[in-house]
Amino acid sequence: MKVTVLGASGFVGRALVAALARRGDDVHGISLRDPARAAEAADGSDVVVNLAGAPVIGRWTAAHKRAIASTRIDLPRAFLDALARVERRPTAYVSASAIGYYGMSRSATFTETSPPGDDFLARVCVGWEEQADHARTLGMRVAIVRTGLVLGRDGGALAMLLPLFRSGLGGPVASGEQWNSWVHLDDHIGVLLLAIDGYDGHLNSTAPQPVTNRDFTRALAAAVHRPAIFPAPAFGLQLVFGEGASVLTEGQRVLPQATLAAGYTFRHPEIGEACASLV
Repeated sequence: MKVTVLGASGFVGRALVAALARRGDDVHGISLRDPARAAEAADGSDVVVNLAGAPVIGRWTAAHKRAIASTRIDLPRAFLDALARVERRPTAYVSASAIGYYGMSRSATFTETSPPGDDFLARVCVGWEEQADHARTLGMRVAIVRTGLVLGRDGGALAMLLPLFRSGLGGPVASGEQWNSWVHLDDHIGVLLLAIDGYDGHLNSTAPQPVTNRDFTRALAAAVHRPAIFPAPAFGLQLVFGEGASVLTEGQRVLPQATLAAGYTFRHPEIGEACASLV
């Protein structure tokens, strides 16, 4: 199978390209910065996987928010418009999304059938998924993978947290009571492969056992054999990240109901074992 991966140079993209190559797929990675060129590169592919998007973590200036939205909405729109003109159009389009789709809550539990929220990230995710669904008008199967906090050795949140925790300076974020719906990188790649290989619809890429930030902190501290006694106060994060601090101080409890129903078996369902395997 020939697979074109948009955003192949990112943390998840690199791992997906490697996994596809290991199983013998003909995989090509390309940037989405030039949508027309990306569409030309996808000519003759069986599947396109779009993982591109500006980083969400950071201070949400007006410019940063525009970048978050435009890389997930405007660039995919331009790509699919250009893809409509290629001679050998792919038969499937797999798009990343995020559990930010559901909005923030400390009490609700969300599955793939839950409605969207109405904060900034939720609105971005809704627009992101609307563009992905546009691929159906081109005769393509569409799978959308709503991703939680991806834990892996070579990037993402864990790369930022490990130096602190190994130095004994880790601790819970804000109250520590917010939910962290996480997924091991190995399982995230597994869910993406499920989507690539024929799934149609929405999948949550989150482990079946979400935890509070406090429990996540304890598991990571135990994995590196250090205490976790230095909390990151909410007001400090707000000073650094402004509105973007909500990504760290709030959360949502998300279950992979459709993913499990589709037959996926998580290799790392429990946070303690997952952290130990990574560090």
